[in-house]
Amino acid sequence: MTYPPTALSVNLNKVALVRNTRHLGIPSVTRAATLCLQAGANGITVHPRPDERHIRAGDVHDLAALMQAWPDREFNIEGNPFQNLMDFVQALRGQGLPLHQCTFVPDSEGQFTSDHGWNLAHDGPRLRGLIAQAQALGVRVSLFMDADAGSVAGAREVGADRVELYTEPYAAAWGTPRQADQLARFAHAARAAQAAGLGVNAGHDLNRDNLTEFLKQVPGVQEVSIGHALIGDALEMGYAATVKDYLRCIREASA
Repeated sequence: MTYPPTALSVNLNKVALVRNTRHLGIPSVTRAATLCLQAGANGITVHPRPDERHIRAGDVHDLAALMQAWPDREFNIEGNPFQNLMDFVQALRGQGLPLHQCTFVPDSEGQFTSDHGWNLAHDGPRLRGLIAQAQALGVRVSLFMDADAGSVAGAREVGADRVELYTEPYAAAWGTPRQADQLARFAHAARAAQAAGLGVNAGHDLNRDNLTEFLKQVPGVQEVSIGHALIGDALEMGYAATVKDYLRCIREASA
């Protein structure tokens, strides 16, 4: 089967983290988004946590306004729908601002970074209504899930459109004897999701070293959301060169 190219969504959280260490407004989150989009990024992702330690509420609205000038690109907001995520979904759509996808992530309020997927046996009933609420506003819903073939199909049962596979276990296994087993595990989970009628996204610790092989082995990934490694690379290479190199990695996977 031939799949369309994987989209690259740039997560700008780390740009905001550096910005927040001073009161000068630099580096600019919206300028970073503009440069990434100009370089060919297919979308922008942010994860506004309740403590605003990186992305702030104002950033979300500023970026949504910016995305109006890029109608062929996508804006994705990640977060826990039991915390502040749904407030952003309702506010942006109420103002007619772009929001194409929201990714539900089961983070606790003070969590350092996302490190596990949803337990749908426990949280599925509570998620169902919030998924429907977002979809009624015209927003696609992706659930952040561990690469477990037995559980990803449950995302469809609660109404989600896609799953985002949590890829840190693959990244941790990169270059070790465990790499092949992890790739097989992710490929199996992706096929199970697709068989259930779900789209497949992926993200967390993907980088220029491990991205191409992941996309070669895991079929039909529609979007990768990459932040920490990409922004780290951009400190050395610049936004434009970095985005173009990640797009090269994606092209090489389908060559």
